Amino acid sequence: MTNSNFDRQHIWHPYNKLPSLQPQFTVTSASGCHIYLDNGEQLIDAMSSWWSAIHGYNHPVINQAAKNQIEKLSHIMFGGFTHQPAIDLAKLLIDITPSGLDKIFYADSGSIAVEVALKVCLQYWKSANKPAKTKFMALKRAYHGDTFGAMSVCDPDEGMHNLFKPNIMQNIFAPAPQSGLAIDHQQDLVTLENLFKVHHHQLAGFILEPLVQGAGGMHFYRPEYLTGARELCDYYNVLLIADEIATGFGRTGKLFACEWANITPDIMCLGKGLTGGYMTLAAMLCTDKISHTISSANPGLLMHGPTFMGNPLACSIALASTKLLLDSPWQDNVTQINRVLTDQFSSLKSFKGVKDIRVFGAIGVIELEQDGLGSAIQQVAIEMGIWLRPFGRIIYTMPAYNIEIEQLNRLAKVMVEAVKTVLNQNQQKQTNDNKTELVNQFV
Repeated sequence: MTNSNFDRQHIWHPYNKLPSLQPQFTVTSASGCHIYLDNGEQLIDAMSSWWSAIHGYNHPVINQAAKNQIEKLSHIMFGGFTHQPAIDLAKLLIDITPSGLDKIFYADSGSIAVEVALKVCLQYWKSANKPAKTKFMALKRAYHGDTFGAMSVCDPDEGMHNLFKPNIMQNIFAPAPQSGLAIDHQQDLVTLENLFKVHHHQLAGFILEPLVQGAGGMHFYRPEYLTGARELCDYYNVLLIADEIATGFGRTGKLFACEWANITPDIMCLGKGLTGGYMTLAAMLCTDKISHTISSANPGLLMHGPTFMGNPLACSIALASTKLLLDSPWQDNVTQINRVLTDQFSSLKSFKGVKDIRVFGAIGVIELEQDGLGSAIQQVAIEMGIWLRPFGRIIYTMPAYNIEIEQLNRLAKVMVEAVKTVLNQNQQKQTNDNKTELVNQFV
């Protein structure tokens, strides 16, 4: 059995079945924004490995940090020990995140950071002698991860976890804010406040993805909604959780999306770009008020402790990646990505079969009018040397910030060409099917 056949028969891949529905391409190496396959082909990466490889691959600065750390200490239990990489990274994260987030918990992944955030909310209100606050409010179209607590605050009907709806905590969902960066969110906020009025006595927290609802459809909304959400949480005594796992570390054009609204959440979750895509690490940050309240009540302990919490190798890599970002012209790079994607996607504005095109920061989205075409578009793009991973009717890119301008232009052009090619083929197929049906009516 070949390696590819073994993989297809035995190894689960994300959101897939066994045997695998699609072929899995075997990667031998990656450098910059290029992915090299075992058949000799190379692909420009439009996805930055699910939005995490913000510096591309095989970056010499991060490589060296990893080598330096692995020669000293690759792992040590965080229970009873600490180490300089964890301390230095915490100092840096506290310094660059919104003011007031000065307590940090290191987690294994973004989903676990969300789990810890939810647990902290619940323990905070128990410690504050308000045990009735046991529910969470989230947004429709939300995605916060695949573990059970995280699933409970993902869209319960249209999201990917509705299979487990009977098995998870039943929470409260507000309508998603209207999509668009030119939208007036006043009515959205009126609707949101009405939910706060009814449910605030039982709400421990309100969790949202600031300005960009990612896996729920790449919907963008304006900072005014986030500002209003902060005000409502303050007024109705509910903790605000900002899930910045996808938006953090510059993706929207600000270091953190909360900065667009100039607000500080009570809790912030970080991940993905934290290590530049090198290895898994996430973090939950919260205010001193939360940590003090939990620590002052029985049992006084935050009841969570992953085996690989604060892994020194991951912390060293995250520290190097974050410093590299801060020392780079990342804002200029994001602006350039935004400009190129906007320009290249413009030819699709009135193209039949395209519902919407939208660009925000270093995120470019082509939304189709129908599902079922993503695999064909992906295949065309791969044949033209671009790695895409569409979902549903969403064809999108989140490239590395340091992508070369020639690669960026090619990436955007191929996306447009792949979409046009498949939509034209689909239209021709529908025309032929209609002709066949018409002929059959007279046979």
